[in-house]
Amino acid sequence: MMDAVIQATAARFVRLLKTRHATVTVAESCTGGLLASTFTDIAGASAWFKKSWVTYANEAKVEELGVSPEDLKTRGAVSAQVAIQMAKGALAKANATFAISVTGIAGPTNEGSSKPIGTVYVGIATDTWANAIHTQIGGTRSENKRGFVHFALLTALQCFDEAMEREAQKIVEEHEAMIEAARLEALAQAEREEREQKAREEAPWQDEAWLEEQEEEVILEVEWSDGEE
Repeated sequence: MMDAVIQATAARFVRLLKTRHATVTVAESCTGGLLASTFTDIAGASAWFKKSWVTYANEAKVEELGVSPEDLKTRGAVSAQVAIQMAKGALAKANATFAISVTGIAGPTNEGSSKPIGTVYVGIATDTWANAIHTQIGGTRSENKRGFVHFALLTALQCFDEAMEREAQKIVEEHEAMIEAARLEALAQAEREEREQKAREEAPWQDEAWLEEQEEEVILEVEWSDGEE
């Protein structure tokens, strides 16, 4: 039953990708490629699925995805910082429009981590933003892995919708900015025309004064003669 729910959620996300002509890439740790497998179970995946990484070891996260060794040391592999870096690293290397990363503790032990079993962080990244969301679920190792994949897909759907809202808002703001710029340009043009009209109205008086001065000079230069030599 869970697998059917996961596939249905994946199909919903893929439909969104197709509407935007977008592509996705995946970076996984605790799920071991299960998310990538879920995507590629959908026919036609080559049109929108770029590539994936299974960076289980910390060294692989650093070498393959550019995760900070310092963050791995201080924050731990299961953290928002590492999830975001995994997603951003995959996005850059795959040249995709959307990246999903998964890092968590599937169990049956937490391998020395202070975080409880069932903790997972999902990172989402695009060219303009990145975020990480976490949750905690309970179950066996296998159940947790499937639960992590389902949570990753739900998170991707949520973030995709939010990204589309931000994009739509950006378009509205850019349109409003264009309208405001056009309004200000129209005002500036009206002011220029007003100044030019005022200058034209004042110009004839200046011309007439100049002509009077010229006429006076001409009269002074005339030499009258009584006709005798």
